[in-house]
Amino acid sequence: MQSPQPPATAQCAANDTYKLPPKLFDARCKACWLVLGVVVLVVASFATLNLQWAQFWSWDAMQRMGRFLAELLQPAMGGAFVAKVALAALETLAMSAVGTLLAVVLGLLLALPAARVHAQDPARWRGLTRLVLNALRSTPELVWAALLLIAAGLGPFAGTLALGLHTAGVLGRLFAEAIENTTPGPAFALRVRGVGEGRVFLYATLPQVLPQLLSYSLYRWENNIRAAAVLGVVGAGGLGQMLAFHMGLFQMGETSTVLLAMLVLVALVDALSYAVRKALSR
Repeated sequence: MQSPQPPATAQCAANDTYKLPPKLFDARCKACWLVLGVVVLVVASFATLNLQWAQFWSWDAMQRMGRFLAELLQPAMGGAFVAKVALAALETLAMSAVGTLLAVVLGLLLALPAARVHAQDPARWRGLTRLVLNALRSTPELVWAALLLIAAGLGPFAGTLALGLHTAGVLGRLFAEAIENTTPGPAFALRVRGVGEGRVFLYATLPQVLPQLLSYSLYRWENNIRAAAVLGVVGAGGLGQMLAFHMGLFQMGETSTVLLAMLVLVALVDALSYAVRKALSR
């Protein structure tokens, strides 16, 4: 009498149990080949760069860096100078805040035509709008500031506009992606009832993406604090302008005070942004 054969499903399960894992560098492993390509690119980059490690770690270089750091550890804390630095810090904060607000408004206006909100949406202006967003964000803030300084002159106004234009390109792309990735159900339910696209966006799409938009905006505000400090180097005002001035004169005490003000300002904005995001997530 023959023994009963095990079911086909049991045999398949047994085969799957004892199946060997695929080879690490299988020809079909796209991720493996991608990692290998990145490793080759990194090695080639190190090979083509003229990295003088021996000179960098030489005793003379260590002495010069130590002397430079020792001068930076003695900040100038005079009352008049500290008040001037505090005023420049407020100017930098205002530049970043206003620039980010302009970027949020402009980015949202450009994100709407740059997003395909549903499958039947023709999105006629999607390609052109995304090209504009690419142009805005691919141009660095320093280049925008240099261009706007010609028209607006020296001062924080040109720096604020430079931050707004560059950040609008970044936020516009992020906003468009967030709008396209929303759940289509609520918007579809309103459209089949004949509700206009404007009201569909306000009542169905915007409530879904609003926390994400706020998170993106706060993150870019943190980045704009640092960017606003750098923009002052080209004459856009704020702490960056003071930093460029005192470093150019090799006044290390004053330079150290400006750097401390930048550090405190960035830390305060990071803490505020974290508190706002935490409150929104509740």
